[in-house]
Amino acid sequence: MSEQTFDSGGVRGVLHQPDNPTGEAIALTHGASANCNTPLLTKLARAFAEAGLVVLRYDLPFRQQRLKGPPSPAKAAQDRAGVAQAVDALRRMVRGRVFAGGHSYGGRQTAMAASERPDMVAALLLLSYPLHPPGKPEKPRTDYFPALRTPALFVHGSSDPFGSLDELTAAVKLIAARTELLPVERAGHDLARAAGLGQEILVKLRTLAGG
Repeated sequence: MSEQTFDSGGVRGVLHQPDNPTGEAIALTHGASANCNTPLLTKLARAFAEAGLVVLRYDLPFRQQRLKGPPSPAKAAQDRAGVAQAVDALRRMVRGRVFAGGHSYGGRQTAMAASERPDMVAALLLLSYPLHPPGKPEKPRTDYFPALRTPALFVHGSSDPFGSLDELTAAVKLIAARTELLPVERAGHDLARAAGLGQEILVKLRTLAGG
């Protein structure tokens, strides 16, 4: 397995090349306060590459433009375009299925991009989906859920202040596509406890996509 810097077509990050490729690939991106080098994304990317996937963990456009600070809601469409660019980059590398996902904000923008492009990926990996701002369940971030037609795996901590497991279980019923929730006990929003679940996550993701 090899890891190398990737910078092409407006997409920047790290490309993981497997020793025994399956022909599949996954694009992974980060949350609002981070970049693509977080321990969670790095460990999952390596686990997926060991299983044969080409993995691109990449920085969203807002992070490419700013070293620090949160994304601007007014420029979220640029981040969704960045998701599509990362997926397109992987499609030029592999012939098999392409998956996409991300942590928190990155997962949300990836899912929104998929709702706009139903054929974008085979399935979504949503790590710590930010269901609502902490302490504000009356402001759910689910308005596009009924338009989402892509199977989605939600990996969520039982102590996540951005949404409880019960709240997320209820919310995903709005999605017409197949969904599954993988709870991670005693995990917070950083989802650090999920870093070692790469193989289990990949099995569930492939199953959601049809085997």
